[in-house]
Amino acid sequence: MAAEIVPFPQTRRWPFIVRQAERAAALKPESGDRYISDQIRVQRDWMARIGISDKLIDRELRRLEAAIRTAHGRLIQQTRKPGA
Repeated sequence: MAAEIVPFPQTRRWPFIVRQAERAAALKPESGDRYISDQIRVQRDWMARIGISDKLIDRELRRLEAAIRTAHGRLIQQTRKPGA
């Protein structure tokens, strides 16, 4: 039985996740969404270059994107004023 070990699960990269969410939150909504998608694409390219399997890349990047978008959503909610 062969197992693929992920030496650095993407969702444990909390400083990276928060930084991307903060940068996206500073942009207009459409630009923020595009920024997150672009960052996921950059991570995909990097992971492919170092030889991680497509299946593992897909799994890790789904998790990473979910973490960034969750953090982004929380930041957006925090910046909204009550009654706005």
